[in-house]
Amino acid sequence: MSHSRAAYPVVFGCLLASLLFPAAWADAAAPMEKVVIAFAGFNERSGFLFVAKDQRFFEEQGLDAQIVQVRSGPIAISALAAGDAQFYAASATGATLGAMAGGLDVVFLAGIVNKLDGDFVVSPKIKSPSDLKGKILGVQSLGGGIWMFTMLALDHWGLVPERDKIQFRVVGDQAVIAQSILTGTVDAAYLGYTFSKVVQRQGYHVLADLAKLDIPYQGIGVLARRGFIAQSPEVAEKTLRALVKAIVYFQDPANKKSVTGILARWLRLQRMEDAEAGYEMIKGLYDRRIFPTREGLLNTQRVLSRVDQKFSRLKVEDIADDRIVRKLEREGVFK
Repeated sequence: MSHSRAAYPVVFGCLLASLLFPAAWADAAAPMEKVVIAFAGFNERSGFLFVAKDQRFFEEQGLDAQIVQVRSGPIAISALAAGDAQFYAASATGATLGAMAGGLDVVFLAGIVNKLDGDFVVSPKIKSPSDLKGKILGVQSLGGGIWMFTMLALDHWGLVPERDKIQFRVVGDQAVIAQSILTGTVDAAYLGYTFSKVVQRQGYHVLADLAKLDIPYQGIGVLARRGFIAQSPEVAEKTLRALVKAIVYFQDPANKKSVTGILARWLRLQRMEDAEAGYEMIKGLYDRRIFPTREGLLNTQRVLSRVDQKFSRLKVEDIADDRIVRKLEREGVFK
């Protein structure tokens, strides 16, 4: 009997703590789920990831998210295949669609930017798209995002690299590509709006703002393996909820100072006006209804099929899975 009485204060204390501090009690009972989100695009287009991380939107969903930059798409795809990353924020490229065509069960489960965007920056001697014939274009990797953006732009202008003797030179990420344009290592390249402003200040000009060409494209989306989605649908859903909240935060004019500061810090920019330029251009391109774009994926498949017929065998249902996004829409998350 004495032992029972001695236990009363302990039991009462635990009960009181659970009533006074329910959130802390729940957190202690449910540790956060660890996820890794890889990205290769070192520009303002990845800003929604930076915002979600800095504003702790993942933590609000009970996720301990690690945002990891990788050098190229193939490295990110390998990380997905090995289970070292659960998500990959990327464009529809030769690397991503190539993995699907090769049998890896990876799909786009969300679309963040659903058309081609960014600047096609050229040296002063290039005045029109036809002047790109015989020139050297800088890319981060063959088959990667920048290569894909470039191929779609060339396709829009009726240019064919093989026929028109246009060469691609692999030089590095966008910071390195910008420097390569300035040193004359390459004649032209795709650049995101932030790094485009850096080059423009040195006398180089924009041949085209690709967003104004209105080319359908899965500019940036979220990929995951079907096996992971089936095994952990709640983690995938929570991740997308955090990203939607980041997009809403990004697009709210009241948060401009906060967002530009986040961009400047993550992109290691020396001038705040460069971050502001990237912010102004990308905020309107993010789509709150984060559905993958069917038309954009088919457009990518069409261009890639000219390079390798294996891409022609893919179907849209092999490339995208919007079941979780449709669930979020039914729940009114996108309002």
